[in-house]
Amino acid sequence: MNPFEYGDGGLYAEEVPLSRIAEDVGTPCYVYSRGRIEENWKVYNDAFGDYPHRICYAVKANGTLAILGILAGLGSGFDIVSGGELRRVEMAGGALSTVVFSGVGKTRSEVAAAIASGVACIDVESPDEIDRVSEAAVYLQRTAPIAVRVNPDVDPDTHPYIATGLKSSKFGIGIDRVIDTYRYAAGKPGIEIAGVACHIGSQLMDTEPLLDAFNRLLDLVDTLQGLGINIRHVDAGGGLGIGYGRVPGPDRTVWIKTMVETMGRRMQQLPIIIEPGRSIVGDAGVLLTRVEYLKTNGSKRFAVVDAGMNDLLRPALYGARHDIITVKQSTDAGQRYDVVGPVCESADVLGTALLPSLELGDLIAVKEAGAYGSAMASNYNARLRPAEVVVDGGRFHLVRQRETFENLVALEALALGETATQ
Repeated sequence: MNPFEYGDGGLYAEEVPLSRIAEDVGTPCYVYSRGRIEENWKVYNDAFGDYPHRICYAVKANGTLAILGILAGLGSGFDIVSGGELRRVEMAGGALSTVVFSGVGKTRSEVAAAIASGVACIDVESPDEIDRVSEAAVYLQRTAPIAVRVNPDVDPDTHPYIATGLKSSKFGIGIDRVIDTYRYAAGKPGIEIAGVACHIGSQLMDTEPLLDAFNRLLDLVDTLQGLGINIRHVDAGGGLGIGYGRVPGPDRTVWIKTMVETMGRRMQQLPIIIEPGRSIVGDAGVLLTRVEYLKTNGSKRFAVVDAGMNDLLRPALYGARHDIITVKQSTDAGQRYDVVGPVCESADVLGTALLPSLELGDLIAVKEAGAYGSAMASNYNARLRPAEVVVDGGRFHLVRQRETFENLVALEALALGETATQ
């Protein structure tokens, strides 16, 4: 399904006009399609067929409780990178026994909370972290299942900020040191070896690096099994990209089926864990915004809108490009606009687009904003974070209210010890 299509002269989210959402909720606003989220998740699940697996949605892509709740209802597992994400999964009704806790800098309290919650696995990234997990497990009188995150030194061919599988990356343990790391972990009290894991990067448009890394993991499993270290699952990570309106994304089904076939040729049916995020929610959301001003500087034509880089950081952070379209349908050949926000930074550019001639008050949709939009939103320039809406067929639900200024200052204090709200 395409959740955002034109009909009756305007852009719809499923069966709801985006103009109605803007009228009722205001702008800027994130709008998500429940149907598209569910469809994207099921593509992965169906590709595995009967093969033992777990799809652990990467919460960092979008941790809105309603979205986590939708995925929990499908039986999804979750990949988390913080204690806060653990609590979000719990609040959304996700089974904590399906959680994989990744991340390079887990604190003592986060490790203890994960063990106490009974997460499925903690992916460790250094000997120091193994010590920390062991100490917490012994103190809690629990056994902590772990996998070592392997850095396979595979080039994922993506933006350097989101490449995580090279030997120069802060993530994981170099494949040349992994055997010694497993031996070390196997000798620590409170530790149970559960699996091997890797994640080489994000927004990957080619599955070959993923399959290369997967084969290196299986080589490692063979070696570990030969040493008497039992491995119960292989975590292949995630990171599949989306086309952002310009090219098709990689074939998810082919990636899954190739891994399953590879596993069948090489060993017993070890369960496979994957951790998709962007490819589940990215194209399921738009950022809905309104034109505040139109101006021309030299040869540049600007549409100044009420959403900014604090609402969608990707263009400023990664040089990312999102398709931008008008909510009103038009046959106008259009003009090229720089769509910019109100933030006091020259980097506050959402994108450049060929749009029908704009008027003040026109609505614009920034597409593929379901991932790393609200998750990266900030209050820079004392701006309030937008509302969030989930569309379900012909209905829409406000799942996160727009912040208020009172929310913004609630935890602050004045210099003389008085609270900001007094």
